[in-house]
Amino acid sequence: MKRRSLIIGGAAALGLGWLLRPGERGADHSPYFRDLSAALDTAQLAKPTLVVDRSRLLANLQTLLGHVAGRFDYRIVAKSLPSLPLLGTVMEASGSNRLMLFHQPFLNQVARRFPQADVLLGKPMPVVAAHNFYRQFGGGGFAPDKQLRWLLDTPQRVAQYDVLATELGQDMQICIELDVGLHRGGVRNDEQLVAMLDLITQSKRLNFCGFMGYEPHIVKVPVGDARDYRDKAMAVYQHYIDVARGHLGSLWPRDVLLNAGGSPTYEMYDEGSYPINELAAGSCLVKPTDFDLPTLADHEAACYIATPVLKCLDTLEIPGIDLGAVQSLWDPNRARTFFTYGGYWKARPESPEGLINNGLFGRSTNQEMLNGSRRIHLKPDDWVFLRPTQSEFVFLQFGAIAVYDKGAIVERWPVFSEQPA
Repeated sequence: MKRRSLIIGGAAALGLGWLLRPGERGADHSPYFRDLSAALDTAQLAKPTLVVDRSRLLANLQTLLGHVAGRFDYRIVAKSLPSLPLLGTVMEASGSNRLMLFHQPFLNQVARRFPQADVLLGKPMPVVAAHNFYRQFGGGGFAPDKQLRWLLDTPQRVAQYDVLATELGQDMQICIELDVGLHRGGVRNDEQLVAMLDLITQSKRLNFCGFMGYEPHIVKVPVGDARDYRDKAMAVYQHYIDVARGHLGSLWPRDVLLNAGGSPTYEMYDEGSYPINELAAGSCLVKPTDFDLPTLADHEAACYIATPVLKCLDTLEIPGIDLGAVQSLWDPNRARTFFTYGGYWKARPESPEGLINNGLFGRSTNQEMLNGSRRIHLKPDDWVFLRPTQSEFVFLQFGAIAVYDKGAIVERWPVFSEQPA
């Protein structure tokens, strides 16, 4: 190939590469985030803070109730809303006293704060955790023998709980976990189910109260129609109901609990007939980024991490191998640098628009580097907002939640504690 052709080809490749470089995406805060920033300043907050927009939270709840529409009972998933005042707000607005808990210390706190609650465990707990609940339970209006439903998944676990119940002289309500397609444990065949039912009915202290069949996979399997996976899951659920009813006969509970659903899937039961009588959901009320799903398109984000900007640079500099100038030349969204108070959370930058992490510089829980375009005019002490990817763990990292409503921080809601109630 001639030298002239090589030069022309190289220039063309460079030109094409330049055309393929990222477009500039930066923008300053929208009016919503400007107002939220002002509210945080007025409240004299100056550290990383978890913010919940109460108006959006309640709007999401009304959206959920509109879908459930009285066809099913609604159980509030507490791990996604890990704050007693937050749970209390949702319980009051929804009219539901049904909660799903996943952690023993939190279970004790709920039993103390909400003596009217009907609690279903969302996962099988080690029998020692159950023992710790009763050991730490301080009495009061909550009656564990009637209001607490332990979720068990194997005959071996049933046998362990039977020993504990006998030792404590404590009646226990037992819900059986079904594998309806998620393949994360639970009953997987008729023999296992019958063995569990026999152990429960033979016990003097254990009482069978129903089933839970969790099915988030139906909207996440990469091939096929989610409705087909839903129908398959419900067919499995119905099969186990038929087996249990046939085996128990008159011992089948009159007020049996048949729980399913979750934030990603609850809207898939808007129409049709299904064997379940209860849907559970929680994350959709605050909508972290993991729940940006087609099935939740009518919900809106209601939670943010707000953190102050500590330092601003008009360049991008990388220690040692200073490729910052090259990065910013290639990507206009790396023209400026901002260091925030804290970072490396399970969260994504939300506002100002166009902020991005820098993989070459690395992540930091102390001072996180974010890059942005020159259209972003942040200065020290301004606020950056991130959307959590989930709520259940992230909410617990910031102390009391800042409740935003009508332009102001109106309350602070403590989150669950690991300490005994």
